[in-house]
Amino acid sequence: MGSHVDDTSDFAADIDAFAEDYGRIVEQVGRVIVGHGEVVDQVLTCLLTGGHALLEGVPGLGKTLLVRTLAAALELEFGRIQFTPDLMPADITGTNIIEEDPAGGKRFVFAPGPVFANLILADEINRATPKTQSALLEAMQEQTVSVARTSHPLPQPFCVLATQNPLELEGTYPLPEAQLDRFMLKILLSSPGVEELSAILTRTTGSEAAEAVAVASADRVEQMRRTVRQVPIASHVTDYVSRLVAGTHPHAAGAGEMVRKYVRYGASPRGGQAIVLAAKVRALMAGRANVAFEDVEAVAAAALRHRLILSFEGLADGVAPDQIIAEVLAATGRNAT
Repeated sequence: MGSHVDDTSDFAADIDAFAEDYGRIVEQVGRVIVGHGEVVDQVLTCLLTGGHALLEGVPGLGKTLLVRTLAAALELEFGRIQFTPDLMPADITGTNIIEEDPAGGKRFVFAPGPVFANLILADEINRATPKTQSALLEAMQEQTVSVARTSHPLPQPFCVLATQNPLELEGTYPLPEAQLDRFMLKILLSSPGVEELSAILTRTTGSEAAEAVAVASADRVEQMRRTVRQVPIASHVTDYVSRLVAGTHPHAAGAGEMVRKYVRYGASPRGGQAIVLAAKVRALMAGRANVAFEDVEAVAAAALRHRLILSFEGLADGVAPDQIIAEVLAATGRNAT
């Protein structure tokens, strides 16, 4: 009995500490980055759940600065890989090189590539060939890099933030659906409004640039990840998530009109996992020990938008996945009927 009370009070303390540290991290990022509050939350959600993020937005919206700032606030090692058509897998993972030892002999030594860091910015990932893309995606999935039959573990925590430009389609290799599915969330970056733009101009053209101060560490990120996993979720909320994911499939019973008309394939079970984990982070951000329906609804679009494969008609009519997800949310009752 006493042990249960202790466990409960310990978890309550973990929740308070999580919300406090989360607030500190966001505050430091906000010293450098103007606006993008929802984007910062979603990127942090991926980091704190062991997931990876796909960021879509035109160039110049501060994606690199955001990742650098986050790395500084968490004392994590930052790595940036610029994807180009001639980038090779070894340019990402590293390779074996011949090194001379003190005795004059020669041996192979592994020289790690830029993927050996905590926070990786994979810039314009869709500009590289599928073979090179897959080298990064393997690292994301396995958390290791294999070279010449030897497996090298990646540093922890490890999180990839890949960017793609929605405008530039020439010379790009769009990510296949199976690879897109490995990204926990797809985050959309919008252009700043007039007030935000003015704040950016003021902050970036002065004599001193704002910098983030470290307020957490790699060990603390690992602890926060464990706290996320401990958040309970009621069975009726899990059922709601399952009905949302099932509702994205055109042949499911009760599928909405837009889903039947515009979707070829719906979201995978990974979509459901992403919703649950992101909803747990959102609950902890608010200092709550349980996942609410509102948490699920707030994260559904980011977790599902890249997992819907549109039909030819959907592509021809220019339907946005977010429109379809909005219909699924509206049509899915919180209580099973």
